[in-house]
Amino acid sequence: QIDVLVNNAGVNCIGPLAETPISAMENTFNTIVFGAMRMTQAVVPHMASKKKGKIVNIGSISIMAPGPWAGVYTASKAALHALTDTLRLELKPFGIDVINIVPGGIQSNIADSAISSFNKLPELKLYKPFEEAIRERAFLSQNIKPMPTETFAKETVSVVLKKNPPAWFSTGRLSTVMTIMHHMPIFIKDFLLTKSLMKKGAKVE
Repeated sequence: QIDVLVNNAGVNCIGPLAETPISAMENTFNTIVFGAMRMTQAVVPHMASKKKGKIVNIGSISIMAPGPWAGVYTASKAALHALTDTLRLELKPFGIDVINIVPGGIQSNIADSAISSFNKLPELKLYKPFEEAIRERAFLSQNIKPMPTETFAKETVSVVLKKNPPAWFSTGRLSTVMTIMHHMPIFIKDFLLTKSLMKKGAKVE
């Protein structure tokens, strides 16, 4: 019997959107979005037959304030969040709970995945002056005193196993800050993201 499905598979794709190969984008979406949907479609018939079950999709707080250099990853997580919200409504008649987990900075090896994918990209052209800033973005979630993995796991399990779990649960480093940024005027948000993530790029004449 399958009681809970957790979709947590992910790869990070770092780089400027205008120079990131479509194949790299497809790989990210295939893992994060379509991978989750493949697993979901596989377990739903079983859960529906039992009239119970929980599907947990691990998203990202980055969707609250998308910034430079992680557009592909953020877009894939935004798609996953949208699918999760829809699934929650569509599967409710069958007794299946669908939960959006929205982590901030959590200790993980995601930086290794990010820098590995970046190193496989073609040599930067327009964005060569920003290469250092792009590389630093790959390590951002691990350089901000991230929440220990065990703490995140315990908090998430506690929420998921509730009789009536919430539709949305966010925890981890900077999760509150990013949520606040989401509600800021766009020009302020753009200023903060540009200043913090593009400051090391040389000015382009």
